[in-house]
Amino acid sequence: MSINLEWYKVFRTVVHNESFSKAARSLFMTQPAVSQIISQLEGALDTRLFNRTSKGVTLTDEGSLLYEYANSALNLIEAGNEKLQELKNLSSGELKIGVGDTISRYYLLPYLEAFHTSFPGIRFKITNGTTLELIAALKSGEVDIAICNFPIEDDSLEKHACFDVQDTFVYGERFRKLFLKPVPLQELARLPLILLESKSNSRQYVEDFLLKEGVKIYPEFELGSHELLLEFAQINLGIACVVKEFSEEYLERGMLQEVEFLKPIPKRSIGVCYLKGVSLSPAASKFIGILEKN
Repeated sequence: MSINLEWYKVFRTVVHNESFSKAARSLFMTQPAVSQIISQLEGALDTRLFNRTSKGVTLTDEGSLLYEYANSALNLIEAGNEKLQELKNLSSGELKIGVGDTISRYYLLPYLEAFHTSFPGIRFKITNGTTLELIAALKSGEVDIAICNFPIEDDSLEKHACFDVQDTFVYGERFRKLFLKPVPLQELARLPLILLESKSNSRQYVEDFLLKEGVKIYPEFELGSHELLLEFAQINLGIACVVKEFSEEYLERGMLQEVEFLKPIPKRSIGVCYLKGVSLSPAASKFIGILEKN
């Protein structure tokens, strides 16, 4: 005979009240119903659990042993239910985000701040890396979601674009005379260029576009951060390929100028991705919703 979990709950309540009638009132049941459940439990276990007297009930030795384990198990189940409810209410839990340094600094920080203010019980674990590294972290379960440079060609991922960006080239005072008027893309092949490292998704996007236009570029410098691209360009070491939206301070203050091309580089997106067929935590779902609304 299978044993219903509710029978153990009734059993525990009878133990706490030392009476079938008091247990029945606590459970909003009738006394005969409580008695029947205890009889069914005893029958299923082939063991007498209570000594019945005119003053109430007391546990048998077998009943005491069962109570020790049943009470612990029920307490664990109730604690698990409470923790699950906390996760649903976003009052506790952990959100693991994969993101590149540049996107984190220039795009993500305000959203992290707003989310933490609204849901302070959620802990953050931030993993930095290139787009390829973050996709690998997604697939290994190291992160829940990744915020990356698009486009990404991977059918195992759900992808949602959140923010459009414009790749562009910038220069310092030394190169001003070269760009007094719009120039063709082919001009880039003759210039000292400063690019991100080759494994960068944003660099690959720009290089793929230029190749389609018949332009092959070779960098003078390959750097690991967007901030260094701006700094190297400012001291006239070359023409740097940067994201316009992440370079506004340098452009607005006149520290750098933007190359104007006869044919501009098409815009692309920054977005969030996660594994298809894998349920997101309530915290991850909420955070994605916030990103997509803005």
